[in-house]
Amino acid sequence: MNVWSKLLTALRGGANEMGEAVVDSQALRILDQEIRDADLELRKSKEALAEIMAKQKLAAERAEKGTTKVAEYEQYALKALDSGNEVLAREVAAKIANLEAELAGEREQAAAYAASVAQLRQAVSQAEANIKRLKQQVDTVKATESVQKAQMAVAQRYGGSQAKLHTAVESLERIKRQQAERAAKMEAAAELAEEVSGEDSLEAKLRAAGIKADDASADSVLARLKGKAKA
Repeated sequence: MNVWSKLLTALRGGANEMGEAVVDSQALRILDQEIRDADLELRKSKEALAEIMAKQKLAAERAEKGTTKVAEYEQYALKALDSGNEVLAREVAAKIANLEAELAGEREQAAAYAASVAQLRQAVSQAEANIKRLKQQVDTVKATESVQKAQMAVAQRYGGSQAKLHTAVESLERIKRQQAERAAKMEAAAELAEEVSGEDSLEAKLRAAGIKADDASADSVLARLKGKAKA
């Protein structure tokens, strides 16, 4: 049982490592998506803020109208009292009491909306600032990533070029050795040819001067034949 438990733990560990590797390889893509999600939530928050601001405005307008209405009926009640019509004045006072109750509700609702608007404004402003900073940091991270990838590519190409350069240098040295050998051979052949040519020239000069007989001349052949005839 202990072995199976360890095996399952090892499998979970391998799965976690694989998951982390995938997350690391897709970190920028995941971060971009998270920022898009945050932008979407921010837009929704702004829409909600706009709706509450609209409700606050309407509640404030109703409260203002209620205040005007209360003031209007107060004047009616005062006129009724001035005319000695207390029954009518009481009826108007009851109307005023209802209007004031409605006005209190409208003012309370408007105040609640105003508090919500203030809270949402602060939250939206903070979220916008956070997202802006995050985007700036992501831009920096992306720029760093691009630079590092370029540096890695240059390093890899430089390493490959160094190996190719080393091979090219070896080939060049081999060609130089072959050329040097051919040049030495041609120089030796030229020296030999010059030596042979010099000997032939000297022989020719000796024969021309009569110092050395020409074995191939008619006189030398006739002299040799005469010698054989006497023998």
